[in-house]
Amino acid sequence: MSENDPADLLPNDRVKQAALDGDVTQLHRGNRYGEAGDTFEIDGVTFELTAVTERTLGDMTDADAKREGSPSLEAYKERMVRAHGGSFDWDDDADVVRHRFERVEK
Repeated sequence: MSENDPADLLPNDRVKQAALDGDVTQLHRGNRYGEAGDTFEIDGVTFELTAVTERTLGDMTDADAKREGSPSLEAYKERMVRAHGGSFDWDDDADVVRHRFERVEK
């Protein structure tokens, strides 16, 4: 098990707060930011990566979008375009890495 910097996985303060609130329990990113069993901390709260899986954007479902804080996959796609300054094109074949995590109760 290793300690990761949450800034590597969680891209901004809004996402960090959403993870603390339990509204975000996974993130798809273009790179791998840890392995299952790795931990990271946000404001004194420890989280553990429970699964790290290689996928494509086309594998994503509404359930995935909800775990990432969006009400639907369509809303998630729109959020990605906004987050990337309008320069994001959804490509079902694009490789991504799903990072699922949960709060570690002490």
